[in-house]
Amino acid sequence: MPFAPATFFAIAAAYLLGAVPFGLLIARARGVDIRTVGSGNIGATNVWRCVGRTWGALVYALDMTKGIIAVALIPKLFTELGGGDAGLPMRLACGLFVVVGHNWPVYLCFKGGKGIATTAGVLLGVAPAAMGIGIATWILVFVVGRYVSLASIVAAVAVGTSGWFVYRESNLLCGALTLLAVFAIWRHHTNIARLLKGKEHRFSFKKKDTPR
Repeated sequence: MPFAPATFFAIAAAYLLGAVPFGLLIARARGVDIRTVGSGNIGATNVWRCVGRTWGALVYALDMTKGIIAVALIPKLFTELGGGDAGLPMRLACGLFVVVGHNWPVYLCFKGGKGIATTAGVLLGVAPAAMGIGIATWILVFVVGRYVSLASIVAAVAVGTSGWFVYRESNLLCGALTLLAVFAIWRHHTNIARLLKGKEHRFSFKKKDTPR
C-alpha cells in the first residue's frame, strides 16, 4: 500500500481508538449516564466522583492505555500496510490524533473528555522525561490546592514549556508537546473561567463530590 493510504489508515485508527468513550461505557455498565451527573464530563475524574474510586481509576488506566497503544502499536500498522519505517513523525501523528479522538469523539457528536490521561499515555511512549515533569507538577499543584483542573492546566504548561529544553534537539517533538499542552488547556476553558471567578470546586476523595 502506498505511503498516503497507509498514513490515512494509521491516523484514522488512532483517532477511532481515542474516540472510544471508556468513561461513558463503564459508568453505563454501573447504571449511570455519566453525562447527566457531576460535571457531565466522561473522563476519569467525574467517574471517580459519581460512580466510584475503582471505576474512576479503571477509566484513567484505560484512557492512558489508548495513548500508549497509539504511539507504540499503531505505527506498526503503518509499516505493515507498506508505508515504510514508522519513525518519530508517524508516532507523533498517531499520538496527536488519539488525543483528538478522545477530546472530540465521533461516536458522541464530538463531545468528549479533556485528554489528560490519554496525553499521559502518549508522553510515556514518546517523551517520558516530559511525562515525569508533568506528573511531578500535577502532584505538587494538586496537593497544595486540591483542584484537579488547576493541577492539569499547570502540568500541561510545564510539559509544553519544558519540552523545549529537554528535547531541544527535536523541534518536531517540542512542537507536538506544545500542541498537546494547548489541547489540554483549551479543554479546561470552562474550568479556567470558574477558577477566575472563585467558583471551582476542590476535589474530595469521597465517592461523590460536587462537579468540577
